[in-house]
Amino acid sequence: MKKFISTVKNIFAIQDLRTRILNTLGFLIIFRLGSFVVLPGVNPDALTKASGGILGLLNTFLGGAFNNASIFGLGIMPYISASIVLQLLTIAVPYFQKMQKEGESGRNKINQITRVLTIAITLAQGVGYVSGTIPKDAVMIDYTFFTISSVIILTAGTMFCMWIGEKITDKGIGNGISMLIMVGIISRFPGSFIGEALTRGMGGALGFILEIVALFFVVMGVVMLTQATRRIPIQYAKQIAGGAKAYGGQRKYLPLKVNAAGVMPIIFAQALMFLPALLAGIWSDTSDLAASIGSTFSDFTSWQYNLVFAILIIVFTFFYTAITISPRQISEDLKRNGGFIPGVKPGQQTEEYLDDVLTRITLPGSFFLAFVAIIPAFARLAGVGTDFAQFFGGTSLLIMVGVVLDTLQQVESYLLMGHYEGMMKSGNVKGGNSQDNIAVA
Repeated sequence: MKKFISTVKNIFAIQDLRTRILNTLGFLIIFRLGSFVVLPGVNPDALTKASGGILGLLNTFLGGAFNNASIFGLGIMPYISASIVLQLLTIAVPYFQKMQKEGESGRNKINQITRVLTIAITLAQGVGYVSGTIPKDAVMIDYTFFTISSVIILTAGTMFCMWIGEKITDKGIGNGISMLIMVGIISRFPGSFIGEALTRGMGGALGFILEIVALFFVVMGVVMLTQATRRIPIQYAKQIAGGAKAYGGQRKYLPLKVNAAGVMPIIFAQALMFLPALLAGIWSDTSDLAASIGSTFSDFTSWQYNLVFAILIIVFTFFYTAITISPRQISEDLKRNGGFIPGVKPGQQTEEYLDDVLTRITLPGSFFLAFVAIIPAFARLAGVGTDFAQFFGGTSLLIMVGVVLDTLQQVESYLLMGHYEGMMKSGNVKGGNSQDNIAVA
């Protein structure tokens, strides 16, 4: 405890770090206040609440703003959708690949395209949000005027959330967009925690304590999954510069993450899991089989739902890892910079070796990721409340752990630059970007 207090003092002793932390807190408070501002013309008491499926997931990410018909009702989700589209385009379309390789100017062009695409997606989603989630009974003004004004306000709200995220990245701590998502998720934790405690009561105190212990071990497992890497040694040959000065000859490491795909496989799989119930609902009146399928895939605790969900996550993990990490590109970069893997010839053999290693570590990583995704279903079957069970795994927990670790790494770097003792005994948060690591292209 004494060391923790000392670390907090050191953090606030660094003026730049203190300013960044205060800026981050200020922007996050503005974001949370905006999630309670209801769209003009809406009666909040008449709103329906989305509790499951992809809509429930969106509401979790947005900290309740989706259910509140807030001016931040869509939050930064359209921006994330636009970013995913641009990321896939930079892999599949040569024009965007060339743009990405242009350095800072290319990244600025991609950012501008992402912003324009975000506006287009927000306008489309805004119409669907107003017509699909806000009942007409809750609208107190002319519906046509309400639809047009609300779509404009929702678009402005999304752009403002983007601006907050960019400001946090530039003048605060951590990645701004990820911070906004994490705050939205965490904002629902106190209510879920208190609700679970009250539901259990004094008679179920032991069961509640066991839930907390189980949650602790699940979080530790997710931390290990997030931080786990396979370090491949890279040797650089010595080179002579200017006829006399030798440089190079260093050994560094190429860190390949066990879970290189992050939370994207779960997001993709969860989006697809929404389709069976939606399609089955179309024929549910005329077919008993369709009604049965719709009922089964609307229940996230059913074994059919979780089996298909897990298989999709495993498939998407391999797919997303394959399109984001290119062994051929890494092999070419190593060869160009005079680096090689000891015992492996540069070129084709290096590419095959990296591909083999990546496949081996992705397989257990995909199974563990699938297991983490379906833990909330097991928690619900074990008697944990629906709201509290969502924090036992899935996208929410992975995002929270990833953002917290990234933020800790940035704080750690400021402490080390200020010649203060780091938060960890080793002086570096495990999994951070240390000097003996090289980035994966």
